[in-house]
Amino acid sequence: MSDAKPHKIPQSVLVVIHTPEHEVLLIERAQQPGFWQSVTGSKDHQDEPWQATAIREVQEETGITVGSPDIPLDALRDWAIENIYEIYPVWRHRYAPGVTHNTERVFGLCIPRSTPITLAPREHTDYLWLPWQEAADRCFSPSNAEAILQLPRFSGNERR
Repeated sequence: MSDAKPHKIPQSVLVVIHTPEHEVLLIERAQQPGFWQSVTGSKDHQDEPWQATAIREVQEETGITVGSPDIPLDALRDWAIENIYEIYPVWRHRYAPGVTHNTERVFGLCIPRSTPITLAPREHTDYLWLPWQEAADRCFSPSNAEAILQLPRFSGNERR
């Protein structure tokens, strides 16, 4: 019996959490201080639906329960954007040998600014709300920044 962790699946979600006023929630990575990002995370198993991955990752990383009375399921929108990018070499050991690229599915989650945020301390150390353009500038990931810049395009149906 091996204690080795299973390889990560090279399919992940990126969830841009935002308010109706286009403020964006960013979280700081615990292992890389100064690296700000939206919620991200890989599928747990190959056939896990994208939406299920997004809901799970939002819960794990922020404590926000999508599908609760305060955050209805329809607050989470699949933007139907898929980014394919090269996995940073420093993180490739987490994937099966030879895996060099990841497919990332983008979602938007519109929530009230007053929603409580409870970070997973092993993953993230801080959070902040920024206007969408400032949030895009703050992200270390180019695909995350580009997704945030798409917020005005996709948020028309999310405004409450």
